[in-house]
Parts: sequence; C-alpha cells; structure tokens
Amino acid sequence: MSIRIGQSYVGEGHPVFFVAEIGINHNGDIAIAKKLIDVAAESGCNAVKFQKRTIPVVYTQEELTRPREVPFDVIDSAIKRKVLSTESIKRLTDSNYKKTTNGDLKWALEFTADEYKEIDMYCKQKGIMWFASPWDEASVDFLDKFDQPCYKIASPSLTDKGLLKHIKSKGKPIILSTGMSTMEQIEKAVEILGEKNLIILHCVSTYPAEHEEINLNAIYTLKKRFSNSVIGYSGHERGLQISFAAGAIGALLIERHITLDRTMWGSDQAASIEPKGLETLIRDIRAFERARGDGIKKVIGKETPIIAKLRRKQDF
Repeated sequence: MSIRIGQSYVGEGHPVFFVAEIGINHNGDIAIAKKLIDVAAESGCNAVKFQKRTIPVVYTQEELTRPREVPFDVIDSAIKRKVLSTESIKRLTDSNYKKTTNGDLKWALEFTADEYKEIDMYCKQKGIMWFASPWDEASVDFLDKFDQPCYKIASPSLTDKGLLKHIKSKGKPIILSTGMSTMEQIEKAVEILGEKNLIILHCVSTYPAEHEEINLNAIYTLKKRFSNSVIGYSGHERGLQISFAAGAIGALLIERHITLDRTMWGSDQAASIEPKGLETLIRDIRAFERARGDGIKKVIGKETPIIAKLRRKQDF
C-alpha cells in the first residue's frame, strides 16, 4: 500500500515521508516562514505544512474578543501587513497597544493571499512541497487554488463532517491526524473519507506531550484496524527519541513542528524541533532505514574472510 504525494510515495517499501509543520510558528512574519522553509529543505524534509483558517468562521465572537496578551512586534507587524480591522487598530492605538485580544492574535497569524503566493513561489524555488491544514470549507477552496499535493485534516477537525466531505470532494490524498479522538470517532471519519488514498497519523494533542501520554503502540492498533490506509505519526513531544521510535516501529509518515528557537514566543514553540534537531532526526531515521534490511539471516560477503580468520572449527 502506497500513496503518491507530489513526486514522492508514502507507504511500505518507501522511505519515511517527513513533514515539517511550520503551522503558526512563523508568528505572522513571512521572513521567519522562509527561514523555516530553508531549514526543512536543507534537512531533507519532503514537505512543509501551514495552517489556514477563516477567522470569523472558525472562532466565535466571544472567543475573538477575549483578552489575550500579544507581543508588540506581532501586533505591529499585523498593522503593517494590513490584516487588522480599522476598529482593532483604533482600539490598540487608544490603549497604547495594551488591550489586545485573542482575535488580534488570530488575524496576525493568518497569511494573506499575496503572502501565500510568495510562499508557493519560494517553496518551488527551494524544491520542497507545501500544503496546509484547512479548518473550514472556505480555506479548502482557498488552498485549492494552489493545487495542493494533498490535504491535512488537523485533529480538532476530525469530527467536522461537512469539512471532511468538502476535503474529500477535491480528490487529493488526505492526511488525518487523530489527536483528542476516540477509535469510534476515527472510524466515523474514515467512513466519510474512505481508506483509499488516506494517511492516518497517531497523535496526542498535548503541547508538549509527556512520554507517558504518547502510547506509541496505538500505531500497531491503527495499522491493524485500517489495513488499506497508510499509518504515520504526528508528534508534539520534546526531543527526538519518540519520533525516531515511531519510525522504527512502522510509522510511514512523520510530522513534527519546527522552530528556529524553542524559546521564541508562541504556543507551539516548546513542542517543536530546532534546526539541528530536525537534521539529526532525519539523519538517524535514514540510517535506520539502511540498517533495517530484509530480515533474512545470512552470511554476507564481507564476513567470509572473517570466518577464515576467526573460526577454529566449522563442523556444520
């Protein structure tokens, strides 16, 4: 079972497919996004991933107006990028940029159509695929204009029947994260999406996830239950060991958030991998793939002279 994403294949017999989740770690700054794309491309990732939302659809007005502390540089950048409303700018100006809301942050973290065009061109220059997880139907249609190689369904969206059907209608490979979901909910989502052309990721939606919470054996459970789909892993833990272990026990796609620096401001930074860590993880997974072999126990050619040198007797 294998699935084609762009010019790459995901599945048994193919190298682990690496997705570098940029998500919102760019903090609304296209320059940071480009640096993260550079990191992913130079480390050997297959793709980078963003998140796309239609803010008034995804969040309630109550949630958008909730007070939330937002750094000045993020707000200042949002004003310069013209992604905040006139009313928001007046409120922020009158309060000396102190009365920030959750809505200010959500708008600040959304790239515009022109910025996504810039991302699209930059990824093509760097020779790396990009796609995004749309959180609503309008975002699906927006991303469709960029001829996405696949669609990613984020864990919070797994139970959104209308969104799942709309993504399915695009006829592209689908990656489904399963954090915060029961097996029954996953089964219902897969019933809508179909097992064909589907990659299901084991995931735990805590940021960062503690080792005791991760339950890697669920990868085996998903493989057994959804034998016609490809199974992978989306990790939010600190460090590299768990993601390496996921690849070693059979995850065929691995997704990790990446960051330039885990101490940067942002809710996902602490659960992300820095550039050196990403390079190390991919290097070690590739080494494991070379060492895994075919499982047939045999004498290899380079052992023959060692036999002659070290074996005192060979009675059988």
